[in-house]
Amino acid sequence: MISYIGVYGASGFGKEVMPLARQQYPTLEKQQFVFIDDSGAGTSLNGYQVLSYEDFLKYPDQKKAVTIAIANSQVREKLMKRLTEDQIQHLNIQASNTVILDEVQIGEGSLLCPFTCLTSNIKIGKFFHANIYSYVAHDCVIGDYVTFAPGVKCNGNIHIHDHAYIGTGAVIKQGTPDQPLVIGKGAVVGMGAVVTKSVPPGVTVIGNPARILEKK
Repeated sequence: MISYIGVYGASGFGKEVMPLARQQYPTLEKQQFVFIDDSGAGTSLNGYQVLSYEDFLKYPDQKKAVTIAIANSQVREKLMKRLTEDQIQHLNIQASNTVILDEVQIGEGSLLCPFTCLTSNIKIGKFFHANIYSYVAHDCVIGDYVTFAPGVKCNGNIHIHDHAYIGTGAVIKQGTPDQPLVIGKGAVVGMGAVVTKSVPPGVTVIGNPARILEKK
């Protein structure tokens, strides 16, 4: 039985995630939920205590669990390793109005915000973030530590590799079963971009149609 839940990240996104955690665990009291922040965010936020990670660990003999509300995927991975070493449970947080249809696999540590839709025959890796009003359509494969900002439209037969970041309102064109559209590892799709072809690893694409942002 979980005794304390921590939302790692006392930021704007963390403030949106905390009510989802409260909604998912209605039998816990408000004081059993805390924010975790290592940058000195203060002692209280929206009526919840803000603790350093070290102070969170000091709660003795308690079953603790954490969701990581931080968009930076590299930071998420680093924190995941810390939590695993300290034997802290990773939470999957899911808004009550999330739609999940048939044959959907989701790895540990996922965070699905309100109005997220995952249709059918989808495989998603660990520590996936889907912000509000995002969807993933049929036959998509999404790697680990992928981040969707609000309103991402991920259509069918798309493969998104680890640590990719998809910006607010981006639209990714549907691929085909024999030739899925691929977003490479660590790629960034800019806000409002319309992606009509595969994106190489590690690049940033912007615009409509999306093109690689050249470094000056």
